[in-house]
Amino acid sequence: MPPLKELHYFDQLSRVQRSSSPRCRDERDRRFLESINSLSAEPYIDFEHYAQLFEPKGPLLSGDISPNYSTLTNKVIRRIVGYFPELKVIFLARDPVERVWSHLSMEVHHHQIESFDVTDIDEVNRKLLRRGLLLRSYPSTVVARWKHYVHPDRFRIYFFDDLQRNPTELRRSILDFLGADPDKPASRVTAEYNSWARMEKLLLTDKVRSHLAQFFKKELKTCAARLGGAARDWPARYGFSLLLFVWDLLDDFDLLFWCDWIS
Repeated sequence: MPPLKELHYFDQLSRVQRSSSPRCRDERDRRFLESINSLSAEPYIDFEHYAQLFEPKGPLLSGDISPNYSTLTNKVIRRIVGYFPELKVIFLARDPVERVWSHLSMEVHHHQIESFDVTDIDEVNRKLLRRGLLLRSYPSTVVARWKHYVHPDRFRIYFFDDLQRNPTELRRSILDFLGADPDKPASRVTAEYNSWARMEKLLLTDKVRSHLAQFFKKELKTCAARLGGAARDWPARYGFSLLLFVWDLLDDFDLLFWCDWIS
């Protein structure tokens, strides 16, 4: 992988504030860092030179992990897939309620937003109703946008739930999808390696949790119906019935059919 954990090239041309120094293990990493610094000076997306960033990796599988790519516009996604037609895309989906609260915790921890009264619904709403936050809070929309341009054989959805329950099997599945060797041993890392795991999360009261669940009620059910997998269990966590949602979908279908017949 690149010596920078998240390049943010397609959303910010790599012009991001970084809290830690990039990794530089060998000559390949040094060349990568020199090239990305030069590339970031350009005011536009340069696909040719972006692709050349990965040339030092030779025949190794390589890629770019940047969560903000979930917010890219249709135009940018179309250009990316057009330039890299063999591109494989992985989307790691998470329960919207859990994801948004984790996101808010991260922003407070890194002083990106001011601390707020986490028990005050109005305060929570003010933090929640921000375009940048909401763009990343609807997995079904993100998936639909990318799947419109990426061939189904080259797009995979995985779930944070599976990462928590069985990370070994999730790793195997991802490597198999990428065409790598799932049986090749992974490097050993300690539980403390993930600094996010040590980050103190904001207190999520039952009242606020219920409020967030109602806010994302339709999205939770849409994810269950369209994404499948672990997402099928998300509505039940908050006492929502997927059966009723399917019935609503059928009602919508009947209405559309009736309107079509009338016209």
